[in-house]
Parts: sequence; C-alpha cells; structure tokens
Amino acid sequence: MHCFKYFFTLASLMLVSQLSMASERDFWLVDEFIEMNPGQETISQSFSKQVRQPAIPLKVPPLKPVKIAVVYPANQISDYWLRSIRSFEARLKELDIPYEIQSFLTQTTNNNSLNEQAKEILTAVNSGADYLILTLYNKQHKSIIERLISDKKTKVILQNITTPIKDWDNQQPFLYVGFDHVKGTQLLSNWYQDQLLNSNEYGLLHFPKGYISQVRGDSFVQYTGANSDYKLVNSYYTDSTRKNAYSNAINLLEEHNNLGFIYASSTDIALGVSDAISDKGLQNKVLVNGWGGGSAELAAIEKGELDVTVMRMNDDNGVAMAEAIKLDLGGEEEKVPVIYSGDYVVVTKESSPAKIHSLKQQAFRYSGINDK
Repeated sequence: MHCFKYFFTLASLMLVSQLSMASERDFWLVDEFIEMNPGQETISQSFSKQVRQPAIPLKVPPLKPVKIAVVYPANQISDYWLRSIRSFEARLKELDIPYEIQSFLTQTTNNNSLNEQAKEILTAVNSGADYLILTLYNKQHKSIIERLISDKKTKVILQNITTPIKDWDNQQPFLYVGFDHVKGTQLLSNWYQDQLLNSNEYGLLHFPKGYISQVRGDSFVQYTGANSDYKLVNSYYTDSTRKNAYSNAINLLEEHNNLGFIYASSTDIALGVSDAISDKGLQNKVLVNGWGGGSAELAAIEKGELDVTVMRMNDDNGVAMAEAIKLDLGGEEEKVPVIYSGDYVVVTKESSPAKIHSLKQQAFRYSGINDK
C-alpha cells in the first residue's frame, strides 16, 4: 500500500479558476498527437486488437490486490459510466487480476457537483490507490491531475478524454481512454449534412463550459460551418440535466420558428430537447440527435423520439483499462498507448431492430444488453 499524503487541500484548489479551459485549444487532437508521435500508431493498433480479443489471463498475478479508485459523474441518465465500471471489473476478473475497487459516483457538472468531485478525488488520492480513474472537465480537476502525474505514486487513467493536454507535454497520464469526441461529433455533422431539411438554420445546446463543450459543441460549429451552409442561429450552455435542456430547447423553438435541427451534446440534453420538440408538436420537423448511444438513447431511437445518435462500442473502454493494467503489472508498460479511442457506429430511427440488437451485443458485451 502507498502510504503518502498530498500537501494540498480542497480550500487551496478552490483558488483555481472555475472557468473552463482556455478558449484557445490547449490539447492535441488524436490525429495531431499520433502525427507528432508516430511510434504511437503501431502501439495503439496492437493494443486495440488486444481489447477486441478474448482475455488472456496474467501469467503471474500480484500477491496483493491492486488498489483502484474510481471517481465518475455517474448519476445521470447516460449509462456510459456504470457500464464502464461493469466491463472494467468483468475484464479484470477474466485476466485473473486480484483487485480492490473504491468507487465515488457523483452528479454531473454544475458548480456544486464539481466541488463534490474535487472532494472525492482528494479522498481517493489519499487512500493509497495504485490506479486512479477519473475524468477531466475543468481547471480545478486539471490542477489535481498535474500533481498526481508529477508524484508518480498513483497511475492516472483519464476517462472520456482522448486528447492529450499540451501543458503536460512529455509527462502524460498512464492512459487516456474513451471515444474521440471530435470524431463522434464529425460523424453527427456528416449525417445532418446528408439530410434534406426544410431549413439550414440550427440551434445548439452545450454541455457546461469546459472540455466537453469544446470537443462536442465548439467542434460541431466549426466543422459544420466549414463543410456546409448550415447556420447556427443560437446556442445555450446547459447544466447538463434533462430539465434544464428542456427549458433551453423551448426557448430556442420559441425564438426561432424555422429550425432544421437542434444539436444536443449529451444524452440528458438530447432527451430534454426531444421532450420540448414533442410538446411543441414539431416531431419530424425539427430533428435532434443523441450522443453516445446508451440504453436510454437507443430506446428513444426505437420509439422515434431521437432521429440519430453516434453509438460508442461502450464496454471497450472498460476492457482497455483492464488490459492496460495487465500490461503494467506484467512489466510491459511500454505496450500501453498514450491514447485508447474506441469505435463508433451511427444509428438512426430507420435502423432495423435486428441491427440495433446486434450493435448492443457488441457494445454491451460485458455490461449486459438489458441492464443499465
């Protein structure tokens, strides 16, 4: 067990700016990072193959259980986070890796929940974890992670982020794992561009200001503006809840009566927009997308309440974390890529039930098709 403590407190972290990361992009996109580090491409391809294949148990398991701390914003409609934990633990067991896991599940990303997450991260840090798995939303979290990376006693796995932070240069976390938000965003933009809409005007509902709002929201505006004649007429930052998204979507629909679609940046936001479109009687007139393709979104797709989503092969993220730990324990850390980015599939309300079922079997191979 690591017996160490960090000489910084939550009070000191509160001094860190609560604003989002700088508007000038302070991270590398996946393709940029690979181009700068060409050796990573072969490592990434080999690792991705390992993730897709059946588990091969660790030859010499550790004598003591590996201590793992997980801090996830799991209390939301999207089941991404809970499925991540399930697939992670299931793969660890198949790999014969003894482990102890401590999970801290928080709300999403309003100011109160960000403070709560910071407290949980500090608790996890001081628990002596060998591996700490968390996500990054704003500078408050970035400050903690920088200290952990520098200390090197706990290996950091950053979840739901696949874009290395420029400030960390050659001292990056043990692993970035998730699904490339920019790639998913571009797939959704391409789908909208292929549709014959009544209007080229659209609205957009952002995640709270920070990393996700940049890579899902800002990148959509930039990519769509460069590749189509669609015009963004208005956008709102939400608190990422269904209720708040509904209110903002109602405002959009009342302020602009000629929208072709509303781009939604997350599951909860998408369902709130869908509620608003339904209440205004605008189904099939104003389109809306999901983001991620979890159980709630797929159910809405099948009911015709969402028009499209970009579906992550969800459980691969948990498998990737387990396989990375296996390589590390086996003395093969050099085979762990800096980034693991999983696969996407575009699913629409025209997709057949058979196709959706097949995709569920692939995406939820550990966490279960019918379970949340």
